Amino acid sequence: MRGGKAGPVVSAWSPLIRPFFRTLWVANLVSMLGAWVHEVGAAWLMTSLTMSPLTVAMIQTATTLPLFLAALPAGALADILDRRRLLIFTQTWMLVSALGLGITTLFGLTSPVVLLAFTFFLSLGGAINGPAWQAIIPELVSKEELSSAVTLGSVGYNIARAIGPALGGLVVALVGPGITFLINAASFSGVVAVLVRWRHTPQESALPTERLIGAMRTGIRYVRHAPEVQAIFVHAVFFALFTSALWAFLPIVAREYLRLGPPGYGMLLGFFGGGALIGAALLPGVRSRFSLNLIAAATTILLALVIACMATIPNPPAMMMAMMVGGMAWLTLLSVLMTAMQAVIPSWVRGRVVSVFMLVFFGGFAAGSALWGGVALWAGIKPTLLGVAVLLAACVFFTRKYELPTGEDLDLAPAQYFPSFLTGQGLANEERPVLVVIDRRVDPDRKEEFLEAVRPLKMMRLRDGAIRWNLFRDVTEPDHYIESFIVESWVEYMRQHERFTVSDRAIEDRIAAFHVGDIPSTTQHFIAELVPKSADT
Repeated sequence: MRGGKAGPVVSAWSPLIRPFFRTLWVANLVSMLGAWVHEVGAAWLMTSLTMSPLTVAMIQTATTLPLFLAALPAGALADILDRRRLLIFTQTWMLVSALGLGITTLFGLTSPVVLLAFTFFLSLGGAINGPAWQAIIPELVSKEELSSAVTLGSVGYNIARAIGPALGGLVVALVGPGITFLINAASFSGVVAVLVRWRHTPQESALPTERLIGAMRTGIRYVRHAPEVQAIFVHAVFFALFTSALWAFLPIVAREYLRLGPPGYGMLLGFFGGGALIGAALLPGVRSRFSLNLIAAATTILLALVIACMATIPNPPAMMMAMMVGGMAWLTLLSVLMTAMQAVIPSWVRGRVVSVFMLVFFGGFAAGSALWGGVALWAGIKPTLLGVAVLLAACVFFTRKYELPTGEDLDLAPAQYFPSFLTGQGLANEERPVLVVIDRRVDPDRKEEFLEAVRPLKMMRLRDGAIRWNLFRDVTEPDHYIESFIVESWVEYMRQHERFTVSDRAIEDRIAAFHVGDIPSTTQHFIAELVPKSADT
């Protein structure tokens, strides 16, 4: 089902009833507060060490570069390793990085290069942590609570963003930046302690662990052949590309047009965060009444209006109200996209798809910031903001054919379909390609219906491991069809079966129902033969 209404109303706070989710959410909130405190300390320390614009700007580079370098490997690691252990490792990595920076700073050993190095390592841990963290959310709550759980993650971020910078500034003023790094290190310890207590049972597999490069390639292939995921990514690209202008120009708007100082700018961010909290409380009720696509369209238009207000409203109180509306729309749209994605991805590839989403989203954000900055140099900030607002509103029409899925009609539980012949051929270690040929007989009068039903089967084969797929019709017998697909190796063919979900099985059963005749459909397997080279070569 695409873009339909959600089921019964679930409270925005219902996941917090679950003891483990509540404990982990609180621990993560404390950790995010520590991260914002750390960020203030790092920025202040760098300007104390050097006033070189390039060196100061490198802080942002050291923070964001790992998100691009590690996104795909992080997603693959989140799927091929035990996610609990991976999260404990990354949280410990970040704890040690923050602790090391705090100690070197307290002893006066931190230089710009040292600060950049520790910042890079800390961000690298966060980049690897992100996909695994998002991938465990569906394991902690019910399907009905998934939207609320995703929203609560954004709520925690906005709470931390509203409180953390002010707290960081106070700590720096009282005891110096070194203590902010130690506070951040201490904040990670709570998350580690909660994860250690988690009684997580990872899904067992009889197959060898996927290799990192192969797992990354599999994740990209999945996205290429999953139209519902691609639809979400289209919305995410437009969202990130155009709303990046809001964050790129908000400091200038606050200072130059609204004549606000740092406290006033902080109030703008506070109203945005307050709007996000209101959006979180309203989202479950909104989702129960309206389709995802209508919600996405409405929030996109609201964000466009907020960006237009930045260019046209010189009144600070009015702008603060606009920022509150922007916070509501921002959290609602981001939560809708994340929930839609989580609802249609099976567990075996969830980390990889999340990592591609992060790459697309942050890439769009970075590209948008650079693009609108360049346009503003030529046209000015106000005309640029108005142009962005118009283009963002137009995205409602551009994205109409990319309907957001709800996942309500999907059962992503493993189908437990693993024929005994797969392991009985002595081929598990073979790396040669495998050709699978399925013989079918279909009533010619149902040809068009059959071909329409085959489309999701093709996507499923390619998405789950096939590198090539074809459907052939016999030129002499119009009812005779052969489906063929090639898999890289026998173990990949075994993985393809292990990845089958209940919904995938339903697709195969629907195709099987088209078979006619007394002779049942047959499946044949061929493995590529190694032909020896001739003596002349």
